[in-house]
Amino acid sequence: MKVLAIDWGWAKYGLAVSDDLGLTAQGLGTYARGSGAQMLEAIGERVRALKVEAIVVGLPRNMDGSDGPSAEAARAFGKALEDRFGLPVHLWDERLTTLAAERMLVGAGVRRRARRGLVDQVAATLILQGFLDRQQAAARRDAP
Repeated sequence: MKVLAIDWGWAKYGLAVSDDLGLTAQGLGTYARGSGAQMLEAIGERVRALKVEAIVVGLPRNMDGSDGPSAEAARAFGKALEDRFGLPVHLWDERLTTLAAERMLVGAGVRRRARRGLVDQVAATLILQGFLDRQQAAARRDAP
């Protein structure tokens, strides 16, 4: 099953997609957010072109596990995606993924200016890989 992940943000968003088997994630890029309608249209183009069967939206929860304004907005965005595309939308706790993405890029020697354009894409990839790993673990656990 092909899955698209979105690292949602107020100014920009990162995208990642799984392979056809739903085993590995790869980044698709970081994009300026624009209006909600523009963002839905751009994501819709990728959903159709890639034949996506499910969507994962990063849920930016507070460190104590509570939801703040960003999490509420991400939930509303997930609902808009579900309504628009008729696909299952999963929310995935994304706490610390941006920090992990930043550290990975620093460790890889990516310069600060280049990191700004990559961090959301890498965060989306981490979100998606976490989701895929959980799905695979559940499938192994449920196998006879």
